[in-house]
Amino acid sequence: MRGLALALMLSAAPAMAQPRDFNCVGAAELQDDAYAITFPVRGDRVGDDARSPLRAAAELARSAPARNICVLGHALGTEGGATTGARLAARRAAAVALELSRLGIERDRIRAEARVAGFTRSSAARPSRGATIVVLP
Repeated sequence: MRGLALALMLSAAPAMAQPRDFNCVGAAELQDDAYAITFPVRGDRVGDDARSPLRAAAELARSAPARNICVLGHALGTEGGATTGARLAARRAAAVALELSRLGIERDRIRAEARVAGFTRSSAARPSRGATIVVLP
């Protein structure tokens, strides 16, 4: 009888989501399933031109629920000093991550990180003033 009572109590308790264990090391080097989000100079609000890549990334993530997402924020050196640029890059990454969660992607699948010049290699697909969404393999 106690076993049944314990089973009932456990089934009535809300399930706690376990954080996903992943990191974004090397994500900036991936070329597939990467989406560029641009921002105006010194801006950190997601604009209307970001809606299409955001929807595409969210659709891919919903179709592959085991895949995690890295959002890498970028800022130009002309957008402030090193500290200001890093903070701006972090705010951009956080804004994009929030939009992805609003599009139905579980927050534990998303990592938002700032990337500053010198820390990550640039590529033509990576915006210097914006964010990159990378749906990890």
